[in-house]
Amino acid sequence: MSTIPRLVERARSAFEDLATLGEKIADEWQYIADLRAVWLAELDRVAAAHPGREADAEVEAAVERLMDEIARISDPHRAIDWLSTFPQAVLLAIEPPASPA
Repeated sequence: MSTIPRLVERARSAFEDLATLGEKIADEWQYIADLRAVWLAELDRVAAAHPGREADAEVEAAVERLMDEIARISDPHRAIDWLSTFPQAVLLAIEPPASPA
């Protein structure tokens, strides 16, 4: 099992690979740079909030599936589509919203 910071580090790396693929679309460079800055900062925030926490098996499996999914992307346009989806799904897996009382 992995800690949350280690899992986020791996998700960050997968996100960077996705952003690099998206950068093949030159007209989208600034959009990608903006997404990269916002989402990497948010991933870092979550990692820092859980410094020693072990990731539950379900959380780790969910993030693994997400990383597997984006690793299969070869189209730069599709990569750009996933630059918002991937980190949001990772964050949702790690910090699900609280159930209403």
